Amino acid sequence: MSTIIPDYEKTDMGNIQIAPEVIEVIAGLAAVEVEGVAGMSGGLVSGVTEMLGRKNLAKGVKVEVGQREAAVDVSIVIEYGYKIPEVAGNIQNNVKKAIESMTGLDVVEVNVHIHDVKFKGQEKTVDEEAALPNRVK
Repeated sequence: MSTIIPDYEKTDMGNIQIAPEVIEVIAGLAAVEVEGVAGMSGGLVSGVTEMLGRKNLAKGVKVEVGQREAAVDVSIVIEYGYKIPEVAGNIQNNVKKAIESMTGLDVVEVNVHIHDVKFKGQEKTVDEEAALPNRVK
């Protein structure tokens, strides 16, 4: 999914192309803005990337992009005490609005996957602990 969208927009001066990674970053930032979202869940690979000092703004986001439409999957960690359906609905609305306003693409679906719950005072999520293979659990 890391290919450039072919001929997304033709203008008198040339073509405009948006890489799917750009849409992933927009979706990730829009998702973490929602109250009740503790963070994104990207699994082992993104945990290792962050340990190496690189922040992955597209962590936990997958997109499928066509000429005029996009579908998004967002994997999140939710804060304990928030209503999951309400937070998920807010994520869907925020991600859809952000992508459509910034890219002009029609977002046909935003699927929200809850991968973990973060409790107050909890230092690391389960995904972050999985990224530390030499640690005794």
